[in-house]
Amino acid sequence: MNLQDGKYKSYALVKEMLETAEVIGKFDPECAAAFADSLHQENRLFFTGEGSSRIFPAKRAMYEAMKTGFPLPMATDGATQALEYDLSRHAVLAASNSGKTKEVVRLFKSLNAKSHKHCYGVMAHAGAPLAGLSQKAHVLSCGPENAVAATKSVVEQALFYQAVLAKLRKTTLDQLPAAAAAVKAALEIQIDADQAMAIAAAPVIYFSGRNNGVAEELTLKTNEITRKKSAFLEGTYAVHGIEEVMNPDEVVILVEPFPEEEEKFTQVLRTGVGMKVIAISSRETSFPTIRIPSVKHFDEYIQLAAGWNLLVEVGIRLGIDLDKPVRARKVGNEFIG
Repeated sequence: MNLQDGKYKSYALVKEMLETAEVIGKFDPECAAAFADSLHQENRLFFTGEGSSRIFPAKRAMYEAMKTGFPLPMATDGATQALEYDLSRHAVLAASNSGKTKEVVRLFKSLNAKSHKHCYGVMAHAGAPLAGLSQKAHVLSCGPENAVAATKSVVEQALFYQAVLAKLRKTTLDQLPAAAAAVKAALEIQIDADQAMAIAAAPVIYFSGRNNGVAEELTLKTNEITRKKSAFLEGTYAVHGIEEVMNPDEVVILVEPFPEEEEKFTQVLRTGVGMKVIAISSRETSFPTIRIPSVKHFDEYIQLAAGWNLLVEVGIRLGIDLDKPVRARKVGNEFIG
């Protein structure tokens, strides 16, 4: 996608997606220093939020921590379920683009009533209710989003969490320029017309991949951008029973598939069900593949950008107003008070 082509340039969603590369390139990791200093004495982290503000930022952070052997215990769940948890030993980090998501505000009010001393908020708007309930609040610099689907704000939330953890382990984010360039490239890849048409025709679109927030976030974006039904199939779930109810006219999109599982996916999905399987990957796979660059510690951002690109192409082919879903709202459940 690009802003020179008339079929893209009228949409705020496309503009905001393409601004993501600049958000990454200009991101200053030092903005996380104050948070990291406050968290240094904590022995547990709990990430919360709703929808896009939790799925990608929290799960990407936890995935990287597990891969790199970071010793701090971490967990994530939605804010309403978190009301049932004993979070007394956790530093609680909540991301809310608006800063007035009802579930998050309610959780922080509950924690404040219990004199919890480590509630931290990340938001795009200064002075939001969440800021007043946080011991420290960070305001994103990405600017407002006019499209309902959150994009550049999700990426900056994830970058902020990544910067906090980097500060805690005394490392640096020295690949930001390369990551910005790779995300830009992924956003501008020309999507194969046959692949886009197959997805546009599918009644259900499945995303299969690691539990690192990418495939799950793209599943949500599928609903918002293409108005299609979708499902997230974690890991190898796609070949562990759900094939019983899959149909040949449906599509599975594999995000950076496990090489050792490709044969099984082919056997069960492509041969067994007869459905179309497409991969988003930094390497050539045995499936039709949208090839993307790779930058260590930033691959999830690049994968997400390629998925956005694909979904925009599908939405445009379906003649959908990408900026204005019929029912979905920018703030799903807004705190009033």
